[in-house]
Amino acid sequence: MLWVAVQEQPRIFAVATVGSALFALTTIGQAYVFGAITKEVIVPSIRDGEAGRASLAVAFVAIMVTAVLKVVGIIARRLGAGIMQYRLQATYRRRVTRRYLELPLSWHQEHPTGELLSNANSDVEATWYPIAPFPFAVGVIVMLVTTLGLLLVTDPVLALVGSIVFPAIAVLTVVYSRRMSPLMTRAQQLRGEVSGIAHESFDGALVVKTLGRERDETDRFRARSEELRDVMTAVGRVRGTFDPVMEALPVVGVLAVLLAGTSRVGSGDISPDQLVRVAYLFTLLAFPVRAIGWVLNELPRSVVGWDRVQRVLQATGAQEHGAAVLDPDGGPTSLSVEAVSFAYGDADVLREVAFDVRPGRTVALVGQTGSGKSTLASVLVRLLDPDTGRVVYDDVDVRTLAPGALSEVASLVPQSTFLFDDTVRGNVTLGADLPDADVWAALRTAQADGFVAALPDALDTVVGERGTTLSGGQRQRLALARAVVRRPRLLVLDDATSSVDPQVEQRILAGLRESGSASTVVVVAYRRATIAMADEVVFVEDGRVSARGTHDELLQTSAGYQDLVHAYERAEAQRAEDVRDALAAAESEVTA
Repeated sequence: MLWVAVQEQPRIFAVATVGSALFALTTIGQAYVFGAITKEVIVPSIRDGEAGRASLAVAFVAIMVTAVLKVVGIIARRLGAGIMQYRLQATYRRRVTRRYLELPLSWHQEHPTGELLSNANSDVEATWYPIAPFPFAVGVIVMLVTTLGLLLVTDPVLALVGSIVFPAIAVLTVVYSRRMSPLMTRAQQLRGEVSGIAHESFDGALVVKTLGRERDETDRFRARSEELRDVMTAVGRVRGTFDPVMEALPVVGVLAVLLAGTSRVGSGDISPDQLVRVAYLFTLLAFPVRAIGWVLNELPRSVVGWDRVQRVLQATGAQEHGAAVLDPDGGPTSLSVEAVSFAYGDADVLREVAFDVRPGRTVALVGQTGSGKSTLASVLVRLLDPDTGRVVYDDVDVRTLAPGALSEVASLVPQSTFLFDDTVRGNVTLGADLPDADVWAALRTAQADGFVAALPDALDTVVGERGTTLSGGQRQRLALARAVVRRPRLLVLDDATSSVDPQVEQRILAGLRESGSASTVVVVAYRRATIAMADEVVFVEDGRVSARGTHDELLQTSAGYQDLVHAYERAEAQRAEDVRDALAAAESEVTA
């Protein structure tokens, strides 16, 4: 993983490492400067009772030169390491989110939103967290090797005495990594779960509030949060043991050197300046050991984050594309569905579905709940790829279209409407450079121009998060305008007008057929009036096309279709009666 980081940012890593090496060498140079000052300035001044100005000036200049070089090294390594870390985080966040866009809808349905948010945020951050100390650790290896060499040259006995700390550091590192890896794996998993619970609670705020589930959601969130807290507390305990011991080991080495060195000075084996040099060099060993410890400290969490990010980047199932394109201004497209089958796992949803739609025609998909209509709508615009069979626009298999080519000719308005916390214009254009005249034309087709004109700032009115300031029907009409403004050659409506009044729905469908940019329309329909406006009806039962024809023809030839339509009519009649009763009751109460 660290090698990947070096390959990703070689120049910045080189700058940071050179700066770290400069810092290391100048720090070692200070040892020799201090040793020379001890020998040439301090000892003579103590012996003679005075210090020469020239020797003091030389000592001052030597200290300042090494200090300035050391500062340059610190600036280079810190800036380089910071830039490298944040560039890697930004790069991998983009790669993860780009991969999300490439992966099919079926993959997203298998992964909770909270986990996906955690992959793109905390996992990427954790992956590259050790990069901040990594160039420092690599650079100070120069210090480590050079220091050990100088120690052996100065006094091999004291070098061996002080080196007893290195086996202890190796053992400590192994024990620490084995303890931390499972803890960090669990911690990263819990971060995703906590994020997922929070996202579900916020996303389902209406359900939580209306059904009085606040306490239950709070308890659910608390349970995972407390588990995460306990795991992170355990992580803190392990770190709290590792860090002080790692910091103390070099000090233990210095103490051992001083104890052995004083006796060697007394016996005349080494001089005082050599002891000062050796002791200072051992204090320098604390730097590389500490820097390496910082990297080792973060590696368990980093490796866990790397594994979780790689599961996304290496996920299979991305849709393949060809190089074919369709003319976005070519008028309504023909549509051919050829023996399409699709299954969610072991559950077959579509079975050998086949039908054709001529350009400019309106086809209604009708069927009971769970018959596969919404899945078929997703397959038509390639949110899902069929297991077998194919979908063809104008004799071109949609799987051979170039990336982005399909969205230029086809639009889907799903049954669940999503609006951004943006203006009406922003929600219709989604950032596209479209004139207001086109926006108003799309709003008129969607029968939304009236209520939009009545809003305080018209197109500039902010609709709130998920369009909370609008009614369900208004949100659906804005979503429809969003699709219409792009003038699609194929428009798929997946029960996209269910919250709209029947009269308004009929005007919308009529407007789609009569507009200057008429499209081929496939609509998942329930209301009889809507179905009757379609040129053809495709009746779907248990994932198969059970019957095809006009509305009147199917009423005569398909008993299942007849039962379903009559059931819709009875349901609508009952709802209308309930509304009338409620209005009558309210009127009586007001009168009383």
